[in-house]
Amino acid sequence: MLIEDIILGVGKTILQVMAVSWWVILPVGLFFIWNEFWLWGKNRIFRKNMKWMIVEIKIPRNIEKTPKAMESVFSALHAIRFKTPDFEDKYFRGEEPMWFTCELVGYAGGVHFFIRFPAAARNLVESAIYSEYPDAEIVESDDYTKLMPDVLPNDIYDLWGQDFVLAKEDAYPIRTYEFFEESVSERRLDPISAITEAMSRLKEGEAAWIQYLLRPVSDSWKKEGEAIRDKIMQRKKEEKKGFIQEFVEGFIQFLKNLSFAAAEHPIWSSEVKKEEKFKMLHLSPGETNILKGIENKISKSGFESAIRFLYIDKRDSFTSANVSAIGSALMQFNTQDMNSFKSISETMTKVTGRIFTTKGWFRKNKLFYKKRVIYDLYKLRWFPPECSIMNTEELATVFHFPIISVESPLLRRLDTRKGEPPANLPIK
Repeated sequence: MLIEDIILGVGKTILQVMAVSWWVILPVGLFFIWNEFWLWGKNRIFRKNMKWMIVEIKIPRNIEKTPKAMESVFSALHAIRFKTPDFEDKYFRGEEPMWFTCELVGYAGGVHFFIRFPAAARNLVESAIYSEYPDAEIVESDDYTKLMPDVLPNDIYDLWGQDFVLAKEDAYPIRTYEFFEESVSERRLDPISAITEAMSRLKEGEAAWIQYLLRPVSDSWKKEGEAIRDKIMQRKKEEKKGFIQEFVEGFIQFLKNLSFAAAEHPIWSSEVKKEEKFKMLHLSPGETNILKGIENKISKSGFESAIRFLYIDKRDSFTSANVSAIGSALMQFNTQDMNSFKSISETMTKVTGRIFTTKGWFRKNKLFYKKRVIYDLYKLRWFPPECSIMNTEELATVFHFPIISVESPLLRRLDTRKGEPPANLPIK
């Protein structure tokens, strides 16, 4: 009875407080609800009115540049983030930071490279690509997703979809292209070859789409990497102290050392700093490599990123073999000591089949809904609920134009080169 009386007493108190203060609580709660709907609606209008452009990049046959060239392209494309929306932009125009997508598309007819970006950034994108790949051909293209039905899955087609993000903190890097490079060109490995090889083996009716969603971010994300670096080094963050604080702490330290001088050696703050620097000499080779990796990652520009993968095929021939082949190709970038890719369970088109848990209830309906959602998200090029920060070197590793050593049978390459006409060519 005592517990029931306590519960009833607490309930009555809550009701009494609500009865007295509802006129304050209710408007505040309604304001936050209105704020969310207002921002959501303004942002949807902004996205609907945005003009986008899709271009296909046709790569030359004898390309010898390493992914380092693509890293320079991504560094230039970071300028798409020309400003951060302020209060007026956000609340009255629904603006948000600009983003773009790099897309790798495989059909039975070949493997294609696309980039989708705001139409206003056309000059930036073309100049960034031509500066590193002058022999490439950039062609404006229709949206290839329209080749498929508007609604999937349906009675004819089925699909598999999943989003990938980093498994650990953003400051930890994945295995980048430098790991795959060799000084001898014949022994040089291209990390994208596993993906293009699997896509080039698709049969008629199959489609494999990989979408890299990228939004440039400011340098504020690097603070997390600096904190992890300092933790590994056991480096204490130095605080700025005023003259009075330094004098008081120094005087207290003097009295402490004077009191214990007969029992132990005096310890001064300068000696503590030397000891922290000495700890760097005792780091293991693995810890040293992690430190180098973190330092290298936070030294370059970052993008809010997510990788979306869709595999589409007819129901009567749908197989998970190609899903495994292409999905596992991303695993070559994983490292045990630094970072790796993981799937987002909220968007992956998989629902547990266990009937003794609530997650397995209405499995068929849940699976259909998840497939519809990720298919629509792909066509809209919208970010998943979870994202990671990748720098230009990591992006150049997972998306770049294959070097000459990649011999995928249906990889589309240019056999001829387009040239500009002479400046003195007569036109009449």
